Amino acid sequence: MTGERERPAPPADVTIDPATPDDCLDVLRILDAAMLSTSADVVDDRIAAGDALVARSERTGGVVGGLVATRPEAGRLHVDAVAVRRARRGRGIGSALVAAAVERGERDDAVETVTAAFDPELRPLYAALGFAIRPADGSEGPEAATSGDADRLSGRVSTTDSESS
Repeated sequence: MTGERERPAPPADVTIDPATPDDCLDVLRILDAAMLSTSADVVDDRIAAGDALVARSERTGGVVGGLVATRPEAGRLHVDAVAVRRARRGRGIGSALVAAAVERGERDDAVETVTAAFDPELRPLYAALGFAIRPADGSEGPEAATSGDADRLSGRVSTTDSESS
């Protein structure tokens, strides 16, 4: 997958950066506003590991989006939570955050795959980024893979030159 697909860039007025300890509260607020639960300890830990990213307004310097990735097992970086401030949604910021997480995985020799679990309406975002998608419950088959009423979907993209698994 490395180098095969052009990753989306953030909007011209936004940069994607590794989160700093000073960004923790902003990330928590954005995730909370999106009804995604995580703890300050988890965010602090992922910031320290370099696995948390922020989308920052170039005009104000404020955080307009955040992504927290975990490492649930060796070789895997998991997009645990990603959210964008309501007023900035629909502009490609979430896509740019997820793309940056995949790039983070590609630069880390310890990461073989990047995974995510997400709601069905986000399928186009993850598919466009090269994620192989299936129902989060692990069911297979054409009906399962295309069902719009599945509770959650799961995606996986390889960070190596081999095919996505």
